[in-house]
Amino acid sequence: MASDGFRPLDEKSLVEYIKSTPSLLSILGKQFDNLEIKEVGDGNLNFVYIVVAPSGSIVIKQALPYIRCIGESWPMAKERAYFEATALKEHGRLSPEHVPEVYHFDRTMCLIGMRYLEPPHIILRKGLVAGVEYPLLAQHISDYMAKTLFFTSLLYLNTTDHKRAVAEFCGNVELCRLTEQVVFSDPYKVSEYNRCTSPYLDADAEAVRNDNGLKIEVAELKSKFCERAQALIHGDLHTGSLMVTQDSTQVIDPEFSFYGPMGFDIGAYIGNLILAYFSQDGHADQANDRKSYKVWILKTITETWNLFHQKFLALWDEHKDGPGEAYLPEIYNNTELRQLVKQKYMKELFEDTLGFGAAKMIRRIVGVAHVEDFESIKDVAKRADCERQALSCAKKLLKERRTIKSIEEVISTIEQVQLQ
Repeated sequence: MASDGFRPLDEKSLVEYIKSTPSLLSILGKQFDNLEIKEVGDGNLNFVYIVVAPSGSIVIKQALPYIRCIGESWPMAKERAYFEATALKEHGRLSPEHVPEVYHFDRTMCLIGMRYLEPPHIILRKGLVAGVEYPLLAQHISDYMAKTLFFTSLLYLNTTDHKRAVAEFCGNVELCRLTEQVVFSDPYKVSEYNRCTSPYLDADAEAVRNDNGLKIEVAELKSKFCERAQALIHGDLHTGSLMVTQDSTQVIDPEFSFYGPMGFDIGAYIGNLILAYFSQDGHADQANDRKSYKVWILKTITETWNLFHQKFLALWDEHKDGPGEAYLPEIYNNTELRQLVKQKYMKELFEDTLGFGAAKMIRRIVGVAHVEDFESIKDVAKRADCERQALSCAKKLLKERRTIKSIEEVISTIEQVQLQ
């Protein structure tokens, strides 16, 4: 393992590493007596250290050549750190307010040094489980998605630059394959990795595996995920990949990033908000019935899409005479035609968002990796009820995504399922 120069760092060797790295020293200063190091990787894949010195703080993330929570029996390309660092830098350039700054990247050591998001930043998913409202969340995440997706697509880039960027990220094949397996394959067959809230959802999981209509839709989504290099997507944009406060929203962990369909990012995020919505009844108690919080989640879903739609089209209008080669101005040369093109583009993006969002919801209920929103519901029967509603909603959205015209209709679908 060490022959290529890579070695996993522990707390002691990390200090030596920092001392020999000028870009990290410039943030932390040279007082090592009062250095605090805490390992916080909650750990499926990586080591994550928070390093705090009197004059500054950083996060160090190191990728291991295997899945940490399983061990060396499940190898995993440690080069994923390169794609994470590259995506952080690119998305950070496009949306600096919402992506932590990268101070240092060491390709040999598969190590990223970046800005520490100090307290009270917490993982958004934990905030949703706790019932905390974030008034600027929809504004911030729509801004991040509009900028990162627009500026890395052919609406803004010429085909040469776009192809070059696609080729660069094609190397992230292993994590793409992992997504293909856990999102588009495993939930629809018998797999040793699948699990569900058994025995309550055994029949529901079997129904997913026997649903021909669902399988046909998922095959189409898998094809799009594998074949459509639309923009540089985060690739794992769920509520566990955001750190938030009342006035800050930061997107982290883009190690799954590659050039893929835009709707995969938007859908993953909105799908996870829908999961949070359906979990709320399991967190309700006498002190708080969570009803007003559920209203806030639905409002946030609506605002997220509507603001994204508005900002994305505003960027398109602003750069209509720019270098983008998708719709050349000399061809799309009248207002009516440009309007038609935009409507068609956004309609397809909305359908992709619903399809991918629903697929991500299904995998979180009957696939390998579940979400804390449901898992933290202690009453197992109650948890299964919440999950069953979410699963029912996901199947409906997946199959009916072409006939749903607006985000308001999505909200109606969610509310109808909840009433059943």
